[in-house]
Amino acid sequence: MKKQLDYYWRLFATGLSFSVFGAGGFLLWVVVFPILNMIPDSPAKKRLRAQKCVHYSFYLFIGLMHRIGIMTYEINGLEKLNRPGQLILANHPTLIDIVFLLSRIPYASCIVKKKLCHNPCMKGPIVNAGYISNEDPEKMINTCSDYLKSGGIMIIFPESTRTIPNADYKFQRGAAAIALQSGAVVTPVTIHCTPSTLTKSEKWYQIPERRFHLSMTVGEDMVLDDFQAIMPRSIAVRRFNRYLQDYFSQQRRRNEYCPGK
Repeated sequence: MKKQLDYYWRLFATGLSFSVFGAGGFLLWVVVFPILNMIPDSPAKKRLRAQKCVHYSFYLFIGLMHRIGIMTYEINGLEKLNRPGQLILANHPTLIDIVFLLSRIPYASCIVKKKLCHNPCMKGPIVNAGYISNEDPEKMINTCSDYLKSGGIMIIFPESTRTIPNADYKFQRGAAAIALQSGAVVTPVTIHCTPSTLTKSEKWYQIPERRFHLSMTVGEDMVLDDFQAIMPRSIAVRRFNRYLQDYFSQQRRRNEYCPGK
């Protein structure tokens, strides 16, 4: 009976959390950002202010999910993040990966799908925080590269969408192209979720048998010198993309064999 009650509580709490997320995003769009934008400042400073606002919002949201018993989490190597001109590359197992990352990084941009730019719950943060649309791939790569060169921090999922459970990684080349074009500090972040939940093949209400645990491990910076020396650039991008796939595949196997680490 206790186990059944716990299940129904987590199901209710999950629905509540997503409702809070949607309402919060809409509130940011129609109330918070219009007020913040009334403060005279440069576009760049307004963007940073909006990014920090999103950061605090997501920090509270993750805290809510933790406190009401939906999830637990751990972070290893957080001190390696939050550096100017840093490109953070992460795998993407769950729906809340970007929320989790932005909740720990006060000033960062990311790439978003075109359709999210018209979502009333996401439009405010996307527009005001300067997140970059994937509508035009070439423009996206140039915009991201310029942002990193200016000292901005970017979070990118090389898969460009959530991982398909039990399938091999299939990375798009955009992240590799941005890394080599910008010459940024490239830092890998491995995210692992157990039990599996909020994947590409699961609805929000298909919750696991127990609260899930999300772990985030920040790896060492990747050395790009050998890839930068390869010509033409298209071959360099292809090889670095393969390197990224191999790296994250290795990390996933390590998590599967040693789930407690």
